[in-house]
Amino acid sequence: MSSSRLDTSKIMGKGATGKVGVLASPSSISSSSAATLPLTSLNHISLVCRSVEESLDFYQSVLGFFPIRRPGSFDFDGAWLFNYGIGIHLLQSGDPENMPQKEEINPKDNHISFQCESLAMVEKKLKETGIKYVQRTVEEGGILVDQIFFHDPDGFMIEICNCENLPVIPLAAGDAAARVCYKQARCAVKQQQQQKPQQQLSSA
Repeated sequence: MSSSRLDTSKIMGKGATGKVGVLASPSSISSSSAATLPLTSLNHISLVCRSVEESLDFYQSVLGFFPIRRPGSFDFDGAWLFNYGIGIHLLQSGDPENMPQKEEINPKDNHISFQCESLAMVEKKLKETGIKYVQRTVEEGGILVDQIFFHDPDGFMIEICNCENLPVIPLAAGDAAARVCYKQARCAVKQQQQQKPQQQLSSA
């Protein structure tokens, strides 16, 4: 595997120190479970903002995060927040006027998801603050999962859900169920629905 020297100041910014490594190809990593990284938990997500001040207000007043100390050695504007066991690191864009605008709320877009105690309270809060949102309900094996999607000030999508209703069921390596497509899933559901009336008639 070839490697090259990288200018870390361009990646991490001045005032930050560290090493930049070259990862192996994804195929070589997935070929052996022993090759996976020794991770422990998710620490934070980092978001580039048009306005750090506006995003700070949003993540505090809407999502309940609180600001924490950020390394003073950084020579670029930003802010750190924390709550629910995860950090949000905000970075001021160097070209805020040319950041892409996102208007459509698409549940299939990149997003971060939070679980909540009451989706009704979430919806009430969003209405009070005038934040546009989209609702979805997913049914899986008779279990209902309710979802609410909305954007932060820069168009990054947030989901609030009760996804804990769904059990976490690990799949065996290479399990075809992990790659089931939409059409196959819909066909399976339709077949189940057609079989139910027949079963009821046969048992009558």
